[in-house]
Amino acid sequence: MDTEREALQCTAYPEVQSFCQRHGLAFEVVDLRWGIPNTQATDYLTTELCLEELERCQKTSIGPAFVALLGDQYGPCPVPRRIEEKEWEALRAQLTSRPRDLELVTRHFQRDDNTIPPTYVLQPSGSLVVPGPEEATLTSVLRGGAQEAWRLGLISQEQWMCYHRSVIEWEIELGLLSSARGDQGATVFLRDVQDLNKHILDDCSLKMVDRLVDGCLDTNAQSLLSGLKGRILDAQPGALKSHHLSWSRDLVNPKNKAHARYLKQLSEQFVARTNHQVLEQLRELELARQELGWLYQEIRHHLWQSTESTKVFCGHQELLAQLRQQLRQDESRTHTPLVLFGPPGIGKTSLMCKLAQQVPELLGHKTVVVLRLLGTSKLSLDARSLLRSLSFQVCLAYGLPLPPAQVLEAHSRVGHFFHTLLHTVSQRNFESLVLLLDSVDDLDSICHSPRVSWLPLKCPPRVHLILSTCSGQQVLHNLQQTLKDPSTYWEVKALSGSQGQEFIQLLLAAEKRMLSPGQRDVLWASLPECGHPGRLRLAFEEARKWASFTVPVPLATTAEEATHQLCIRLEETHGALLVAHVLGYIVSSRDLDRTWILWRYGLSEAELKDVLSLDDEVLQAVYRDWTPPSKELLRFPPLLWVRLRRDLGHCLVRRPVDGCMLLAIAHRQLSQVIQVRYLSGPERAKRHGVLAEFFSGAWSQGIKKLITLPLVGKPLNLDRKVAPQPLWFSSTVANLRKLTELPFHLLHAGRLEELKQEVLGNMSWISCRGISGGIEVLLDDFDMCAPHMNSPEVDLVREAIQLCGPAVELRGLEKSVLYTELLARLLFFAASHPAMIGQLCQQAQSWFRACPYPMLVPLAGFLQPPGGPLRATLTGCHKAEVKCVRVFAQGTLAISASKDHTLRLWSLLSGQEKVTILDGGSQNPTEPQSWDLHVDERNNVVYSTSGARINMWNLETSKLVFCITGDVSDPWVCVALLAAQGLLLALSKGGQVSLWSSAMGKLQEKHQLSSIKEETPTCAVSIQSRARLVAGFSSGSIALVSAGEDRLLEKLPEAVGFLVVSEDDSLLVAGFGRFVRIFLADSQGFHRFMASDLEHEDMVETAVLGPENNLIITGSRDALIQVWSLSEQGTLLNVLEGVGAPVSLLVRGGTLVVSASRKSSSFKVWDLKSTKKLQSPTPFLDRTGLAAVSHHGSFVYFPKVGDKNKVTIWDLAEGEEQDCLDTSNEVRCLEVAEQAKLLFTGLVSGIVLVFPLNSRQDVLCIPPPEARKAVNCMSLSKSENRLAIAYDNIVLVLDISPGDPCPAIEGPTYTFYTQLPETIVSVAVLADYRVVYGMSDGSLFLYDCACSKVFPLEAHGSRVSCVEVSHSEQLAVSGAEDALLCLWDLQACRGMFEMSYENSCCRGVRCACFSRDDKHVFAGMEDRSVTAWSTVDGTLLAVQFVHAVINRIIPTSNGFMAPTSHGYLIRERFQCPSVRASQQDPLKNFKKAVWLVKTRQREELAAAEASQDAEPVAVEGKESKSNKRSQVCLIL
Repeated sequence: MDTEREALQCTAYPEVQSFCQRHGLAFEVVDLRWGIPNTQATDYLTTELCLEELERCQKTSIGPAFVALLGDQYGPCPVPRRIEEKEWEALRAQLTSRPRDLELVTRHFQRDDNTIPPTYVLQPSGSLVVPGPEEATLTSVLRGGAQEAWRLGLISQEQWMCYHRSVIEWEIELGLLSSARGDQGATVFLRDVQDLNKHILDDCSLKMVDRLVDGCLDTNAQSLLSGLKGRILDAQPGALKSHHLSWSRDLVNPKNKAHARYLKQLSEQFVARTNHQVLEQLRELELARQELGWLYQEIRHHLWQSTESTKVFCGHQELLAQLRQQLRQDESRTHTPLVLFGPPGIGKTSLMCKLAQQVPELLGHKTVVVLRLLGTSKLSLDARSLLRSLSFQVCLAYGLPLPPAQVLEAHSRVGHFFHTLLHTVSQRNFESLVLLLDSVDDLDSICHSPRVSWLPLKCPPRVHLILSTCSGQQVLHNLQQTLKDPSTYWEVKALSGSQGQEFIQLLLAAEKRMLSPGQRDVLWASLPECGHPGRLRLAFEEARKWASFTVPVPLATTAEEATHQLCIRLEETHGALLVAHVLGYIVSSRDLDRTWILWRYGLSEAELKDVLSLDDEVLQAVYRDWTPPSKELLRFPPLLWVRLRRDLGHCLVRRPVDGCMLLAIAHRQLSQVIQVRYLSGPERAKRHGVLAEFFSGAWSQGIKKLITLPLVGKPLNLDRKVAPQPLWFSSTVANLRKLTELPFHLLHAGRLEELKQEVLGNMSWISCRGISGGIEVLLDDFDMCAPHMNSPEVDLVREAIQLCGPAVELRGLEKSVLYTELLARLLFFAASHPAMIGQLCQQAQSWFRACPYPMLVPLAGFLQPPGGPLRATLTGCHKAEVKCVRVFAQGTLAISASKDHTLRLWSLLSGQEKVTILDGGSQNPTEPQSWDLHVDERNNVVYSTSGARINMWNLETSKLVFCITGDVSDPWVCVALLAAQGLLLALSKGGQVSLWSSAMGKLQEKHQLSSIKEETPTCAVSIQSRARLVAGFSSGSIALVSAGEDRLLEKLPEAVGFLVVSEDDSLLVAGFGRFVRIFLADSQGFHRFMASDLEHEDMVETAVLGPENNLIITGSRDALIQVWSLSEQGTLLNVLEGVGAPVSLLVRGGTLVVSASRKSSSFKVWDLKSTKKLQSPTPFLDRTGLAAVSHHGSFVYFPKVGDKNKVTIWDLAEGEEQDCLDTSNEVRCLEVAEQAKLLFTGLVSGIVLVFPLNSRQDVLCIPPPEARKAVNCMSLSKSENRLAIAYDNIVLVLDISPGDPCPAIEGPTYTFYTQLPETIVSVAVLADYRVVYGMSDGSLFLYDCACSKVFPLEAHGSRVSCVEVSHSEQLAVSGAEDALLCLWDLQACRGMFEMSYENSCCRGVRCACFSRDDKHVFAGMEDRSVTAWSTVDGTLLAVQFVHAVINRIIPTSNGFMAPTSHGYLIRERFQCPSVRASQQDPLKNFKKAVWLVKTRQREELAAAEASQDAEPVAVEGKESKSNKRSQVCLIL
C-alpha cells in the first residue's frame, strides 16, 4: 500500500491539517513504517512501538485515532520479543523431538532472570555468535510449537495468537475491534481487486499477496486475511470503506488511469471521513462542555501528575509525620504558611503529592485539598492565572460566588480576592482547606520580584498553605523576605543510604524487574550512600535495562556524570547526530534564562518531526543506507523518533501550552548538559535557524527544498510536507505557536533583518499578535528583541504600540483600531525611514484600501508620535476618579489614592499593579474630604489622608499599622510628614495644628494658628529641611507653620489653590486663579523669584518642579499641561494634553512626570528628558482652541501664546512660526476664506480685522455695531461671498466681492437683532442671505434676511456648540453639548434626523462639517473622537478615537482635516463603500457607548395621526410648534 500512503501524504493530509487548524486543533499522522526498510518495519520492536503509539492516539485524539489501509496482504507475523518461562517450557516440550528446531529457538532466545517472572528474550540478529537461519524459519518453528501446545491445552488462545497474528491484525484489533469508541475514531480503507484469485496462481512474481519464501502463495495468510475482513464487516461495518478495482497487470502503476482515479477517490474519502469524525467529536464536546471546562481540565491534569509522582514513594516518613502534626496544631489558630525546600530532584514534588493524599484522613473527609504542580500547565505558569484557577476551584468547592469579571482584570485585585476568600472559608468553621503549591520557583512572577505580594503572611484557622521551592535559588530568598518566621521553613533532606537502595528496589518492583547479586553490587558501588532521588532515578533508568546476562559497567558517581552517561548511551543506540539535534531542538525552544521566555516549553511531537524533516544533516544521516520511499516528498521516519522518545523515558515531560501538548526536558541538570554538549558554538544558531525556517513556513505549502542524499549523489528538490504556518488559521483562530516561537528563534539564529522585516516591522504580524495575545504580550516581543538590535525604528514602533493603550481600552484590540493608531503615529517618519516604518505604513494603507467597511484613514501623522515626551497612558488603574498620586523609588513606582477607596501601588513604566490596599475612608459623598499620600521609603510605609482620618499602611505586607481619627466637623485640609523629626503635622479647616508620632500615631501636641485668624486653610506643603509647613489660605495668605509657631509669609490677590516646593526646598510655587507665582528661599523665608507670574488660559490647579529646578510643569482646568523654563524667565516650552479632564495632579519621579485628574481614573506618564530618536514635526502651541487653517493645510493660525493680541502664523511643513500678525486686541475667533486667501480675526473689542494671506500690508477693518461688544463667532458662506459676524444678540451679514489686489468687503448688507436674553454662540450663513444661528440655551433659528422672517427650529437640550451648512446649502447640521447632532432640511425648515452618540467617558459635540459631496457629516466629539454619519439615513458609519480635542473640522476632496489640541493637523480620507456591509457595527468593542438616530418626519407624522384621532386640529406651517419661544427680529 505504498502508493496509497504517498497519495494520502501528498493530498489528503495537508487538507485535513488545514481543516483541523481552522478549528484550533493539531493534526499529526503517526506512520511508523514510512521511510524505513521492510526489515525494520516488521521487526518485533516496531510492532510493540506501533501498538503503544496506537494507545497514545486513542487517549489524546479528538476524532480519528486509527486508520488502516487493508489490501490483499495479511503481512508477516512477528516473533514475540519476550516469552514467559511457563510458556517457554510448553513450547520447548513440543520441540524436543525436533533437535534442530529446538537448537534454532534456543540460539535466538536467552533467559532473563531479572524479569518477574523470568522470561526468554529474543536476541537481535547482530548479537548472535553464529548467524542463524532465515527469520521466516524461526517464525514457522514457533508457530508450529504454539499450535501443538494450544491443542494440548498448555497455552491459552491469547498466547497462541501471539504467534499467528500479523502486525496489521494486532493493530486493527486494538484500534477498532476491541476499542470502546468503535468506528467513531477508526476507519479501515479496503482495496478489493476483483478477479484477483484468477491471477495470483498464474504469476508468482505478483507482490500484491502473501507469498512463501519459495514464491508460492501463502494460503494460510490469505485465509487469515479473509477471516480478518469478515470480522471487521461483522463487528464494525460502519468503519469499513471499500474500494473495488478491476484487475489489471499494471494496477499499482500511478500512470494507470483507473489506479489514479482510485487514489483520488481514496484521498477524498479520507478527507471527508476524517473531517466528519472531527466535527462529530467537536459537537459532542460542545454539548458536554461547561463554562468552567478549563478549570476541570486543569484539576484533572494536576491530579494525574500527582498520581504519577506517587506511584513509587520511599522515605521522608519522619518529615511527613512532622508535617501532619504541624497541620493539626495549626488547624485551630492563625499561622504562617509552610515552605518545603531542598535541592532540585530531592523529592519535594512526590512529598507534596503524598501529603495531599493523606490530608483528608488527617483533617477529615470533608477537607478540601487543592494541589498545583506549578509550571506543568499553562494556568500554573504565572501568579495571576494561578490565583484565578485557585479562586474558582475554592469557590466551587465551598459553594461561594465566583470572582466577578472586574476582579479578574488586574493581578492585584485577584490577589486581594484570594486573600479575602481564605478568610471567608475560615469563617465557615467546619470545612478545612489545604492548598499545596509545588515548585513555586517555576512561577514567573516570583522569580523576578523581590517580594511575593499575593502570598498571605498569615493563614486563618482551618486554612493551610504549603509551598515547595528549590534551595540555593533567588526564589527562596524572596520568600524569606516575605515570610520571615524561621519556623515556616522545612528542609527536605536526602534519603539515607538504605532508603536509597529501598527506593531503587521499589522502582524495579514497579517495573517487575530485579537485579542479580553481582549487578546490585555494581550499582551500590556506584552510589555510595546516595540518597538523592533524582540521582537514584537516573541510576535506575540505566539498571532497569540490564538483563540477568548483561555485564554491567560502573555507573557515574555524580548527577552531572550520570547525565552525560545517559547522553552517551543514547548516542550509541540512536546515533550521535540524531540525539544531538533532537535534544538541541527541544531545549532551544525553552531558554534557560527565564527573563523573557515564559511560554517556550519545548515542541509538540508533530512540530519536532516537521523540524527534523527540514534538517538536511539529519536526513542525510538517516538515508545513508537506504533511499527514501518517495520520489516526490522527503520526511523524517517517525519510527526513529518514537524509539528515541521511548529511551528518553522520564527525561521528557508534557506540558499543555497554546492549545498543544509540548514535550520538554524534565530535569534542569539534563537541560544544562544538553546546552553544553549539543548547543555550544555555532550549533545553537543552527538549531534556532531550522526552527525559524519551520515556524516561518518557508518550506510549507508545496515549496521544495534541495538536498543531496548519500546514495543518490545528485541534488534532489523534494517537498518536505511540513505544516503550513499562516498567522491566522481562520478568522478567529490565530497560530499561537508561530507567534510565540518565531521571534525568539529569528533573534537567536542571528537573522535580525528578517526579524525586523517579517515580525517587528510587519503590520499583519503586529495585529495578529496583539489581537490574539494582547498589547502586553506584543510589547514583550519587542522588549525581548530590541536590546539585541540597536535599531531606533524598532524602539519607535514599540513606543507607538504602547501609546495605543487608551484606544485599545476604549474600543478593544481590533485591526482597524491598531492600524489607525499606528499609522497616525508613524506617518511622521515614513518618508525619512522607508525600510521599516515606511513599509509598516504602506501595509496599513493597503489593508484600509481593501477594507469593505466605512473607515477613516489617516493621510498624515496626527497622534502623539513615539519618541516624544509621552511615555504611556495608563487606564484601568482605578475604577473611580484619582484623588492623589505619589512617585517614589527613584521614579520607578507610584502609589495612588482613588474615590474607589483603594490605594494602588504600580510600576510607573509598565503600569502593572503590584499591590492593592482597601483604604476605608468615608462612604458619605457629601462629607468634605481632603486626599493626600506620603511615602516613607526608609520604613516602607505610606500615610493616607482622607477627610478626618490618617492611615499608616505597610507596603510590604499591605497591612494597616495604625489609624488616627480626627474631628469630622473640622476635617484636615492638609497633612505633612516630617520624616527627620518622626512627626506627622496636620492642619485642619478650622486652623488647628496637630502633631503625632509618625511611628506610633500618638498625639504629641495641638494648638491653634495665631497669625491667620479669619481665613480658611486651602492647601499646604512641608519644608523638610526646616521642619515647617507652608500653608495657603482662602483670602490669599501664605503662612509658615511649625510645631510651636506660625507667621505670615506672603499675600496673594486670590485664594491659594496649591503649593509646591522643590526637592531641595529652595523654590516655592503658589497657584492662584489663572496664575502661578514662584518664590526663592532665603534666611527669612521666601521672596519672589520672577517679576511676572505665569499666566494660563484657565484656572491653574497643580504644578511640579523639574529635577534641576530649571523647569516648572503646570496643569490647568482646560486639561492642558504646560512646560515652562525657569532659566529663561518663564518661557513656555511645550503644551501637552492631559487625560481629557482638568489636570489636577502632577507628580515627578526622576525625569518622569505623572499627570492625572480628580475627574478621571487614568494617568499619563511623561519623560522630561525625552530626546526624539527620529525627527518629527514640532507641534504648534495653540492653547485657545481657535486655530484656523489655510492653503490646504499648509499654515495654521492661532492667538500667540502669552499675547492674545497677536496671531501666530505656523508653517506646518517646517514646524516653526513663519510670521505674527498684530491685532491690537484680544482675539476671540478666527475664520479663513481659502479661495479668497483672507484671514478674519474677531476681537474682544467687537472689531473684525481682515488680513490678506498673500500680503501683510492691506488690512481691512470691520467696525462693531455697538461699542465694546465682543465678537462671539463668525461664518463664511460656502462660496465665500457672504460673511456673518455674531455678537451676543446681533448678527451682521456682509458681502465679499472680488477685487484687486484683494477681495472687497461691503456692508453690512443686513443687520438683525435677537430680542432674547440668551446669547448667540454659533452661526452659519448662506449665499442667499439666510442665517442659521444657535443660542446658549439650545435654541436654534433660521433667519431669512431678505424677507425679514425667522423660522424657529427644534431646540437642543443644551448649549448649541456648532452650526454648519452643506455645500449645496440645502441642509444644515447643528451640534450641542447634549451629544445630539440634528440634520435639517433648510428648504422645508424642518428636521430630518436626530443623531446621538455618547459613551461613558463624556458626551457632547464640539464641531461638525459636511463632506464635499454632502453625503456625510463629520463631527468632533467631546470624548476626543471623530464620528462620520450618513446624511441619507442618519446612520453612524464610523467612529475614531483621536486622543485630542478638536474644535474645527474642514472638509477636503476625500475627507477632512482638523487642528487638534495636541498641535497636530488631522488629515483623513473617509472611505465609504457604495454597498455597506450590514454586519459592521461602528461601535464594535466600544465600552459603554451607544448611538441612536431618530427620523423627524416619522415622529411628526405619528404625532399628527395621533392628534387627528383624538381631535381634529388645523395644522399649518411652523406656527403649530407651541414649544417655540417667540422672538422679534429688528432690522437696523
